[in-house]
Amino acid sequence: MPPEIVKNGQFDRDAAADALRRFLEDTVRAGKLQLTVSVRVLGAPDGDGFSGSSREEEIIADLDGRDKEFLLERGAEALKALEHLAYRALRLEPAFHEKIHLDCGGYRALRFEELRMTARVAAERVQTSKQSFRLNPMSSRERRIVHMALKEMTGVRTESVGAGEERQVVIHPAEIAGSGSAAARR
Repeated sequence: MPPEIVKNGQFDRDAAADALRRFLEDTVRAGKLQLTVSVRVLGAPDGDGFSGSSREEEIIADLDGRDKEFLLERGAEALKALEHLAYRALRLEPAFHEKIHLDCGGYRALRFEELRMTARVAAERVQTSKQSFRLNPMSSRERRIVHMALKEMTGVRTESVGAGEERQVVIHPAEIAGSGSAAARR
């Protein structure tokens, strides 16, 4: 049984990192995978050099090694599944899922940066054309990255539309159907 990671509504980063490290090492060993597990706890947002950015992760786990391609096949389905299992093993409520990030050789970090760049380019297109732009369907974490990347951008607002795996982010000119306030962006 994992230690209590959320105490009185507060996320215990050190307890979560230790439990995550044990879970990943046990899983890698049980799967006979040739992967190394590296788990690091980020400092407070102001003390870690990413103040004001869209990053909310507090624990980053990276798996790397000879078997990393297994985790990255089919759009990193196995890596995403492992992350989901980690949430379950740590008994984390969905509100705390954003605190933990699993990666494999920097794959997801690169994907998230690509999403931020795509969001900015699409938003610039919306600003110029005054026409809404619909991004491809993506996971809730990816949609959140897009929303956060455009949160402070003037002249546009974002919203998620659709259901399930078909849920997408639509970037609108701020003048259309809303005031462009932060509440209208989500």
